[in-house]
Amino acid sequence: MFKVRTYNKISIKGLERFPRQSYEVGSDIGHPDAFLLRSQKLQGVEIPETLLAVARAGAGVNNVPVAEYSKHGIVVFNTPGANANAVKELVMAGMLLATRGILPGMAYVQSLTSMTDAAEMAQLLEKEKARFAGGEIKGKTLGIVGLGAIGSMVAEMGLAMGMNVVGFDPALSIDAAWRLSNAVTRMENLSALLARSDYVSLHVPALDATRHLINEDALASIRKGAVLLNFARETIVDPAAVLRSLDRDKLGTYVCDFPEPAMLGRTDVIAMPHIGASTEESEENCAVMAANQIMDYLENGNIANSVNFPAVSMPRSAGTTRITFANDNVSGVLGHVLSILAEHKVNVIDMVNKSRAELAFNIIDVERCPDAEVISAIQATPHVIRVRVIGA
Repeated sequence: MFKVRTYNKISIKGLERFPRQSYEVGSDIGHPDAFLLRSQKLQGVEIPETLLAVARAGAGVNNVPVAEYSKHGIVVFNTPGANANAVKELVMAGMLLATRGILPGMAYVQSLTSMTDAAEMAQLLEKEKARFAGGEIKGKTLGIVGLGAIGSMVAEMGLAMGMNVVGFDPALSIDAAWRLSNAVTRMENLSALLARSDYVSLHVPALDATRHLINEDALASIRKGAVLLNFARETIVDPAAVLRSLDRDKLGTYVCDFPEPAMLGRTDVIAMPHIGASTEESEENCAVMAANQIMDYLENGNIANSVNFPAVSMPRSAGTTRITFANDNVSGVLGHVLSILAEHKVNVIDMVNKSRAELAFNIIDVERCPDAEVISAIQATPHVIRVRVIGA
């Protein structure tokens, strides 16, 4: 029986993925094999010795102490792309709100509470509507910083709306490149994108390298009157630099999902209460993906969408026992483990080894279940972090 401890409110569709006959799931589970969470901060939370995996139902993992978990061989998953459509649609809403006089126009209508005559109101609105005239996004240039799961969907949306789309992503993966339309013009650097774009939408993760990516220097390059949209992470933008740019009439409008007190009451800031992924469909998609990843790892040792370990999977061979182990990515570890198996006459049927940065992960299917002495010897191998045995 596997045990999964949940944090936050997880969509029932995700929880229903766990078969009741083989999983115990709940918020008060003791000795858990896995954590399933949304926004719960795990920094400072005691790490159970039994913990094998943590799945964040969402893309960002800044609420998870990934480096600490890596030291214990705990695989940390996220769910990239599961909330992409929700964020994409909110980006579109943000662009339209920044372009048309929607918000001030609605506020004006709601201020006419003293009027009682509909004909008189219609006449007044016909006279005043020019105050709320805006522009159209068709034919304008949309610059996208970060062309992953969300950024590529925003690009497709911009193209469908008749926009010119340019993108910048120094770490563009092969998978992301395949997803990206060839109608998107790749820019060589951030400054070139900012100078060319009427709208700039940010879709990069919160990393040390992206902290205050949009700062004083970057905003010096931005096209006058441009709209900057941040539905990614608050740390990507230096808020003080943004406000200074707005005050100088360089940046036209800032649309964000991460309000700060200094932004309130400004007509050139459209701030939302961190609702980028807050749709029923998004929460369901994230929960289902997270649950599936936990189950595949616990039952088969396969890893998909981990932020600390490599993607690795291997079909199960009937009747075999599976050994998985995580190790520091140094030479000789796998060879030493294979020599232990050979010494104890444990026949290897199939195997796969993958590495990522400083960590490696291995799956080995063997003909018979190894005894405790074999597993202890593998665990004692220098640089091996964690060993598991998964039955037939």
